[in-house]
Amino acid sequence: MKFNVLTIFPKMFERAYQDGQGVVAKSILKGDIAVKPVDIRSFANDKHRSTDDYPYGGGHGLVMKVEPVVLAVESINSVEKTRTIMLDPRGKVLTAKVAQDYAGSLQNGDYESITFICGRYEGLDERAYDLVIDETLSIGDFILTGGEIAAMVAIESIARHKSGVLGDEMSAVEDSFSNNMLEQPHYTRPWTFRGLAVPDVLKSGNPLLIDAWKGEMQKSVTRKQRPDLIRQRGRDLTEKLDIYVGLMHYPMVDKRGDIVGTSLTNMDIHDISRSCMTFDVSRYFIINPQAPQQEVAMRVTKHWKEGAGLAYNANRSEAFERTDVVSSLFECIAHIRTATGKKPFIVLTTASGDYDFKAPYEIVCDAHDADAPVLLLFGTGWGFHESVFQMSDAVASPINGRGTYNHLSVRSAVAIMLDRFVNF
Repeated sequence: MKFNVLTIFPKMFERAYQDGQGVVAKSILKGDIAVKPVDIRSFANDKHRSTDDYPYGGGHGLVMKVEPVVLAVESINSVEKTRTIMLDPRGKVLTAKVAQDYAGSLQNGDYESITFICGRYEGLDERAYDLVIDETLSIGDFILTGGEIAAMVAIESIARHKSGVLGDEMSAVEDSFSNNMLEQPHYTRPWTFRGLAVPDVLKSGNPLLIDAWKGEMQKSVTRKQRPDLIRQRGRDLTEKLDIYVGLMHYPMVDKRGDIVGTSLTNMDIHDISRSCMTFDVSRYFIINPQAPQQEVAMRVTKHWKEGAGLAYNANRSEAFERTDVVSSLFECIAHIRTATGKKPFIVLTTASGDYDFKAPYEIVCDAHDADAPVLLLFGTGWGFHESVFQMSDAVASPINGRGTYNHLSVRSAVAIMLDRFVNF
């Protein structure tokens, strides 16, 4: 695994790695990794070996000259296939996944080396980007006086994915960010220190319990410290998400809190069917135990799927292809089990209440970890009876408008919530 570093301070790298301190330096001594600093000044074409000049158009500071950088990169390209990367705040941000991808490309032979260009001053002449730079890379939203430290960061993050660099091959697999999650807390001896004890589960000797604890702690730490990572993980998983929608009419509650069955409306059948087809929902279940109501729903769907409605509006007919009528939530769950072989991850939606609400991206991650399809349940009347909440695995964050009015129609709520689960 080879890295070239174009810099005006090559001795920074010689000093950083010469004593064999750290895993990268040790790997260099073993010959597993090569880091070759290239002095940009040696490609300058004047007697002062100038690498910078004043900017056209005026402005503060100096700009790195195009000629020395282009000539330096071309000299490398003449002897090996390299990927040239400018360390630049405009670039994509270095993440664990990006580093792993670079390492994979090097080990797969997509290119023989990576060449980092370390900027200085106000930046590099833009023409170098057009001529020799393949991509730009940033290590974060902050500014350094030069790209050398950024290059060292990038090299270490990439090199640690090469076999043999780390003492324990599983370290890179289990690191923070390896699955868009932070690591769980770590402990070592002593067992207690100033009244703080190591969690008992870590001394249980039960690997299943320990793994379960680690998984829960990873989620907890990430949710608290870096919710953006959970959002990104959910975004990566949402394409694989299998979503079902259920519209419940029993057991619901009325304004007094009594259990009631509510009536089905024609618009709920039509509009929710169309929303579910739009967002590629696997099945939309109308959950209603009342036989007359079921008959209405089936008559409406049959009209559009088989009757005159089919000839009149084929798009509406298509929307009803995934609409079913069932008598209970249990029957709905049974249908999903039959179709997928898995118990669904039941998610309730509600406009109010004191619940442990979760954002859609959190729910997507939890459902993926449970290897389960998602069943999004929407209520009618004045909301679900408490018994339904007891059956749920999560309660989705409510839809909040700008004002105080909080009586959105269920068909509008379905469209908004599905958009949140698919596009966050």
